[in-house]
Amino acid sequence: MPLIPFDSMPDDARLWVFGARAPLDEVDAPRLLLAVDRYLSTWAAHGTPLTCARDFRDEYFLVVAVDERASGASGCSVDGLFRALQEVEEGIGTSMVGGGLAFFRDRAGFVHGVTRAEFEKMAARGDVHGETMVFDTTLSTAGDFRAGFERPARESWHASLLPDQARM
Repeated sequence: MPLIPFDSMPDDARLWVFGARAPLDEVDAPRLLLAVDRYLSTWAAHGTPLTCARDFRDEYFLVVAVDERASGASGCSVDGLFRALQEVEEGIGTSMVGGGLAFFRDRAGFVHGVTRAEFEKMAARGDVHGETMVFDTTLSTAGDFRAGFERPARESWHASLLPDQARM
């Protein structure tokens, strides 16, 4: 089924956000996207092709969506996506499926991924706060992604890692 532009996905399309442990440069990003495009162009669930899309943002974030109106992604097909990403990880020198990182944009505009414990320590020191722009990799629909992938920490799950006074 077609690999379509991400902007063509309906708001209710199922979504996965993968955050890299390290930024992907002009060599590794095309490698990742080529491997992902190859997989997505043949992605199927129980033999039924899936209408899907992908996007890549800020050197860190691979976003994959599938329009489940015609056919839903099965557990096996989703596992296949994760396997495809794991296979390309060695070639790009970073992990895409490990998860567990809190991503934020610093004052200079650079994106960073740190453990939740590190983010909490940074918040206690005042290095990050309620106005720090963060990336919500837990979103599960294209509409939610469009509405608030990057937003202030106080408006995201990241708020739970901030001291009480920084949540406001």
